[in-house]
Amino acid sequence: MTAVAAPSVASLVQSVDWAAIAPPTIAAVVALVVLVADLFVDERRKPVLGWISVAGLAAAGLALLPLIGDERSTFCLASSQEACSYTADRFTLVIQFLVLAGALLTALLSISTLKDAKNAHTPLPEGEFWFLLLSSAAGAALLPASRDLATLVVALEVASLPAFALVGLKRDDRRSSDAALKFFLSSVTATAVTLLGVSFVYATTGSLHLTKIASELTQVNGQFQTLAQAGVALTLVGFAFKTAAAPFHFWVPDTYVGAPLPIAAYLSVIGKAVGFSGLILVTVVAFPSYADVWGPALAALAALTMTLGNVAALRQQATRAYSAVRLLAWSSVGQAGYLLVPIAAAAYSDDPQKSIGSTLAYALMYAAVNLGAFAVAALVARTKPLNRLSDYRGLYASRPLAALVLGFFLLCLAGLPPGVIGLFAKVTVFSAAVEAGLGWLAVVMAVNVVIALFYYLQWTAALFRAPEGEPAAYRASLPLTAAIAVTAAAGVVLSGAPQLILRFVGSGLFS
Repeated sequence: MTAVAAPSVASLVQSVDWAAIAPPTIAAVVALVVLVADLFVDERRKPVLGWISVAGLAAAGLALLPLIGDERSTFCLASSQEACSYTADRFTLVIQFLVLAGALLTALLSISTLKDAKNAHTPLPEGEFWFLLLSSAAGAALLPASRDLATLVVALEVASLPAFALVGLKRDDRRSSDAALKFFLSSVTATAVTLLGVSFVYATTGSLHLTKIASELTQVNGQFQTLAQAGVALTLVGFAFKTAAAPFHFWVPDTYVGAPLPIAAYLSVIGKAVGFSGLILVTVVAFPSYADVWGPALAALAALTMTLGNVAALRQQATRAYSAVRLLAWSSVGQAGYLLVPIAAAAYSDDPQKSIGSTLAYALMYAAVNLGAFAVAALVARTKPLNRLSDYRGLYASRPLAALVLGFFLLCLAGLPPGVIGLFAKVTVFSAAVEAGLGWLAVVMAVNVVIALFYYLQWTAALFRAPEGEPAAYRASLPLTAAIAVTAAAGVVLSGAPQLILRFVGSGLFS
């Protein structure tokens, strides 16, 4: 009998590329620092925790710079350097930039919100708030780098679980508690379905690494084909939930209304980035051989999602409480439908990475202008907390710059000049559908763009109408002003040079 040599201890110890994992690691470390510091900081000095969080998110974003143009992988199998659990390629860097920049702007919005809550004698627990926000951002930054299904699911939950708590952090507000419970129960159900799908995929392929799954699925035994197809379909459910794709979208309006406004902004951008990055990884990287399963499914979801979102946004009543937030919530559902189009097109395209680049380009545009719209909504909410659409009538009379900026953001979302970046992004997505032969989906998208024009233009026109009575006095703050200024500058620059985004999300997304 031939003796088999046991692996040495040295071969079992993996080296860690600390530079590659720095962005999510910094966010996680700062979260722990804030949690511990909260125990020793008195109430008067609690605001310093917010500035520590802002600095930590900025540091995590700066940690991306050394990784540009340099693909790195770590936590790889000893037998194969091609099967790794963490990869920092161009796709990872684009999503991590979106996540960390979005979380930083959310933090700026939150500083004013926490101060206003304290002044209104309904304080939010600041230490817990910043810890949860940073923890969620760390999970969201980890997810696009994850290259095995176990890490993907863990990152998804690390991003999601703190978000449930953030939504329900207004403890004396029944609306907030109901929203958090609905968000939690629906998310847990979606995660359970996803885990069932992951178990089916593992049973079929014997691996959790995305690249090995992709190769194993091309040679599945005939008797396991049905199991493999079920695993592929079920695995997509959790990520479809995070993207707010119909029919998994029902939690969105109530959650956005019940959450603190900065957290609604966070969910609308970073929550979607988490869902879409996971969806892209499992479809394009892990399941390319099953494009005939997920391609038609995502195309149908895209059409249904954009239609339901835009029709529901169209029905919002201007005088209803929180109607502005509800419109932004339903608008985000409609935008999710547009973002799904290029992912569906990747199933039919000869160059899937080009289609995925269209989704990333649209996501970057959407992140900047949607966070900007929520920032102006936060400004209005400081004076008119019910945030009705009717509260925006005559905003130009009292805050002309805020009105002009919000009008610009809404035109970007509608895809009308001078919001050229919005038009550019929609044309990019439309082209991806046409080039993939999905003409019917391009027609559905064109109809929905026309539907969306009505409510975006209606809100824009209200900003410049004569106010009813005396113009309201809106109170700005330095962090809030900074968030509005940064998003406006990003929108203007990208409208002047939209090719910057295409260069940023160019070819070679995956290593």
